[in-house]
Amino acid sequence: MIKQKIAELFSRTKEAMQDWVGNGVLWRVAAIVLPLYILLVIVFGVYWSFTPDMPETRYLQQNSSLALVGTATTSALIDVSESLLDKPGGFLSNDVTPPGIFMDDMPAWEYGVLIQVRDLSRAMRESFSRSQSQSQEDSDLAKAEPRFNFSTNSWAVPASESEYRQGIKYLKAYRKRLSDADDPQAQFYARADNLRYWLAGVESRLGSLSQRLSASVGRPRLNTDLANDPNARQSTPTVSEQRVKTPWLQIDNVFYESRGTAWALICFLKAVEVDFADVLANKNAAVSLRQIIRELEGTQQSMFSPMVLNGSGFGLLANHSLVMASYITRANAAITDLRDLLSQG
Repeated sequence: MIKQKIAELFSRTKEAMQDWVGNGVLWRVAAIVLPLYILLVIVFGVYWSFTPDMPETRYLQQNSSLALVGTATTSALIDVSESLLDKPGGFLSNDVTPPGIFMDDMPAWEYGVLIQVRDLSRAMRESFSRSQSQSQEDSDLAKAEPRFNFSTNSWAVPASESEYRQGIKYLKAYRKRLSDADDPQAQFYARADNLRYWLAGVESRLGSLSQRLSASVGRPRLNTDLANDPNARQSTPTVSEQRVKTPWLQIDNVFYESRGTAWALICFLKAVEVDFADVLANKNAAVSLRQIIRELEGTQQSMFSPMVLNGSGFGLLANHSLVMASYITRANAAITDLRDLLSQG
């Protein structure tokens, strides 16, 4: 009896499907659903492409009762990391479904932000939280820093987002211990040498981005790898002059990576201005830091072009990469000057 009912059910279902397809109902439904789906993918793709607003860190008031040394920088690192994960669309670099899988500009922006998060978390673990090179590293920062170095492409078991959120959790634990008078193990040392250590990494990152942005138009470049040192050697010989040009499909990625890098640095430098206020005032370097922030803020101007233009230098079309390179280069030069100021007695 049961077998007969099951057979009748399958028979009716088969006949209904045949009638549905035969009458063209399936094609009519597909003709309606598919365009709607494509439209939704485009709308969400455009919405997810907007850069999030910079986080408002409540610790950035120098006269705030909450402004213990280190809380501004730690909070900025936490807020930037959370913005990376909680912006519209979430973290897109590891998406395997539309529209995220078709997007490359926002993942490049995310990578620029993430690189700065990794660099600052490493500086906090290795320098800011240690009084000397032989000092013991903070336990929470030692757990947080590797989490941010997890792959950006893992979408499951574990997902990249879950690892980064673990890192944020340890940063919050460190911030909580900073304000605990009964836990002297959690420290943040606002010293000139610690700040120079972090800025050296920032300087290197911006220098690389400046070169990659400038290579959008392609120019012959002389080999200066061993300049100023007659005894220097390198592993393998290279040509004395070569033409360096960013691949056409990578131009927009480099542009948005630079934009993300600058976005994160603005947040971090504003926090550094609070935590290292006495150091900067003693070196008369506060204005130099503000100038760096101002140069980087120029990279966040609104774009009125739907794509990154790559005109030939002095040609008719704009070259957004060269404009970005000019801001990045000036900020990098200002960082070099700031590091020199901090090294003076």
